[in-house]
Amino acid sequence: MQRTAINPVTWSVDLGFNQGEVVSGHARTLYVSGQTAMNSEGRPEHEGDMAGQLALSVDNVEAVLAEAGMSLANLVRLGVYTTDVDLLLRHYGVLAGRLGAAGVAPATTMVEVTRLAVPGQMVELEGTAVA
Repeated sequence: MQRTAINPVTWSVDLGFNQGEVVSGHARTLYVSGQTAMNSEGRPEHEGDMAGQLALSVDNVEAVLAEAGMSLANLVRLGVYTTDVDLLLRHYGVLAGRLGAAGVAPATTMVEVTRLAVPGQMVELEGTAVA
């Protein structure tokens, strides 16, 4: 698989994402459903703790990727949904650090929503990965 960052402007790179990515030579695409701070029994964790919810959401994305034989390094698109953008931005380093450690800056969209499907959840991550 070959990834080519597309950045007609470069300010986004400092924030940990590319404006776009061209992916070629891949054989498999994985679409990751929205992952929140739910434990393995399906119960929400870290009520009122954005950093904790964000970390567990990334863990859950990684678990789906691993099950498909992939890792964060394969993530080319990331959707971030939150009930509070300002609060999320204060803790965004939790996510950006994990992506940076994997050496990726996937094309990303962040959207503030009124609520998520599970009451008390403040962040949800969905993605597309290729291998």
